[in-house]
Amino acid sequence: MVYAGEILVRKDAGRIDEINARLKLESMPGTVGIAHTRWATHGAPTAVNAHPHTDCSGRIAIVHNGVIENYLALKKELLDLDHSLASRTDSEVIAHLVEEYLRRGEQLEQAFRRALQRLEGSYAVALVSSLSPEKILAARRDAPLIIGVGKGFNMLASDITALLDMTKEMVFLHDGDMVVLTASGYVVLRIDTGETVERQVKVVDLTAEMAEKQGYPHFMLKEIFEQPETLRNSLKLQTEYVDLLAELLDRGRTIFLLGAGTSYNACVTGSYLFSQLARLPTLPVIASEFIPNYGASIGVDTVILAVSQSGETADVLSALEYARMRACTILGITNTVGSTLTRVSRAYVLQNAGPEIGVAATKTFTSQVLVLAKIALRLARLRGKIAQYEIDEFNSWLSRIPQAVSEALTRVNEPVRRLAESKVVFILGRGVSYSTALEGRLKLMELSYIPCITYPAGESKHGPISVIESGIPVIFVAPPDEYRKLNIGSIMEMKARGAYTVVVGDALDQELKQLADYYIEMPKIHPLLSPTTYIIPFQLLAYYTAIVKGHDPDKPRNLAKSITVP
Repeated sequence: MVYAGEILVRKDAGRIDEINARLKLESMPGTVGIAHTRWATHGAPTAVNAHPHTDCSGRIAIVHNGVIENYLALKKELLDLDHSLASRTDSEVIAHLVEEYLRRGEQLEQAFRRALQRLEGSYAVALVSSLSPEKILAARRDAPLIIGVGKGFNMLASDITALLDMTKEMVFLHDGDMVVLTASGYVVLRIDTGETVERQVKVVDLTAEMAEKQGYPHFMLKEIFEQPETLRNSLKLQTEYVDLLAELLDRGRTIFLLGAGTSYNACVTGSYLFSQLARLPTLPVIASEFIPNYGASIGVDTVILAVSQSGETADVLSALEYARMRACTILGITNTVGSTLTRVSRAYVLQNAGPEIGVAATKTFTSQVLVLAKIALRLARLRGKIAQYEIDEFNSWLSRIPQAVSEALTRVNEPVRRLAESKVVFILGRGVSYSTALEGRLKLMELSYIPCITYPAGESKHGPISVIESGIPVIFVAPPDEYRKLNIGSIMEMKARGAYTVVVGDALDQELKQLADYYIEMPKIHPLLSPTTYIIPFQLLAYYTAIVKGHDPDKPRNLAKSITVP
């Protein structure tokens, strides 16, 4: 808050109501201020890492939502220029960059714009300063930022839900916009050129509950459709952290990928990526089975890469505590800074998927697979198992994933009625597609309550084929990879026994289309990365099947978001 020529800062870690009672936020004086409830992406959720962050002089305060990819380089530069940074967040560098440009003689608005031009990554950022106490400066890139237009006041927020109680008139800023906001008006200009632009005021006729779900009937559907954006965020991993994980993995003699539920299925995908890209065999293990199966054989040359959305999954933490006592190297992939997993890991990376409210994980899986793919690629380069042109080509495929997922989201908009009416569903896949089948089974089973059986397609003759009867749905995950001809044979075998065949395959594969009773067309994607895209139809089929059967997709029975007890 800016008051009497000074910036007043009150912040802490914890629940908002508890912090308000302790620090009396509502009684702060002044009419110009900024605040942020932080989903941590850098630095544990502590008081010093809480927003806002200030510069050395205390004349500038900022709040920031997003990920600054080059913050380590910027931080080093600022430290060399005698700035003193207090937190372990990426956000704090913004305040000090503005301060540095002020030191060089720039005016506040120009200093802010110059600082923004230095940032790589995503941001919705707001700044107040005692130098211009009547203003809020703000900007956005790859993160939402909205102006709420009122009578005698103006506001900013990253979500319309925060504004609806005060106004329904809003201005939706574009990527690359910067705004100078006062109580009486606002000016929008472009960060790159400084040119002033017009942005239309729109009336938003929504209730707060509707806005929280952004017009979607359920959080799960909202989160399914958020995946192109969350995957773009997952691509913005800190190179230094990925490098460190790759180096530590390369030192191990035995490497385990550890997870539970959806995270285990991501680990299965990871095992194919590590093997085929880096020529490094790894063992994906269900966390609850790790100690009884491998506990007696682990030691100082064992590396465990644990994957957990919450970082608090009880079976994962139990296995890691056992491994830690035996001097294993513990690494982590999680969505939650400050979680137990981040504290017990020698090194970790964040999947940057943002909050996930729906119990059935969706964007968790795709972002975890993308992170594992980036680690596998870095490991392949470190081990000399891949040429530069192959690295460039695979990176190109990685960058296309968000667009491929956007296209996949348009391919299913209703349930396959045979699924909703069936007493059992089979899901088959070969190679990395087996991991897609595992996650597809989990989604369909969690939401529709239909028993689902998943096998590698090559194993279908060893049991599953004996129970196929007329009309039983069999879903094949069949991207255009080296197993295509084998998949055609398996589909024909199932059809010969009366199965209702659903095939998820490439949009251009006419032969598969003719074979299938129901065909779901997928955009072109690298076969090893197909789980990020081919899982989308299963998420949507599970959602729509649950709706048809009258189930709440946000709250599947008997399930919890994070399993924190064994």
